[in-house]
Amino acid sequence: MNYALVTGGSRGIGRAICIQLARQGFNIIINYSSNKQAAEEAKSAVEAEGQQAELIPFNVADREASRKAMEDWFAQNPDKKVEVLVNNAGIRKDNLMIWMKDEEWDDVLDISLGGFYNVTKSVLPEMVKAKKGKIVNVVSLSGLKGLPGQTNYSAAKAAVIGATKALAQEVARRNISVNAVAPGFIKTEMTEDIDEKEFKGIIPMRRFGSAEEVASVVGFLASDASSYITGETISINGGLY
Repeated sequence: MNYALVTGGSRGIGRAICIQLARQGFNIIINYSSNKQAAEEAKSAVEAEGQQAELIPFNVADREASRKAMEDWFAQNPDKKVEVLVNNAGIRKDNLMIWMKDEEWDDVLDISLGGFYNVTKSVLPEMVKAKKGKIVNVVSLSGLKGLPGQTNYSAAKAAVIGATKALAQEVARRNISVNAVAPGFIKTEMTEDIDEKEFKGIIPMRRFGSAEEVASVVGFLASDASSYITGETISINGGLY
């Protein structure tokens, strides 16, 4: 049985990705950190698409917890394969660098960049063994252009873009692709504090994007239709660069 693991899969873009991949025929492992109710709702949404869903709670920033959770899952499910990994978990803690608290820097880097390492390192050996896999990293416009007030977030996402390019070259011979999607301003709980009216004027398409629009590109990268694409970062930003 083939599974897709989505980190931070209970809400927003992550939830939309879970549903999209379920529509494409994957069973879904939904990782979440603390909001069990949202995770249960995402599970129900996946099951409504006719696929199986499992919840796997751990904080991706916690290396030991991440490794143990995945080791236990593989041990308990020897007949199942994680064919797709979507590293989506991330947080924003915006502040100007001059006023940034150490924990605002550490927390954002630990989840986005540390989480990418912790979870990918736990899943990659099984993909290499199977000689098949798709890894999709959710990065950001912030990691490509840099955004003031987001030195921490820009640094974390830019680092994952670099890692995407490097890892893609390491595992290409094993039939594993590694790509990233870089959303711009997307309507989710994470951007509720951003005034769309104020910012949409700088977006050529004059609107924020939807989580589903991001999920559809992730779905493409997780499918056989993208079989000759690796090491790429696809922007989903309404023309804002």
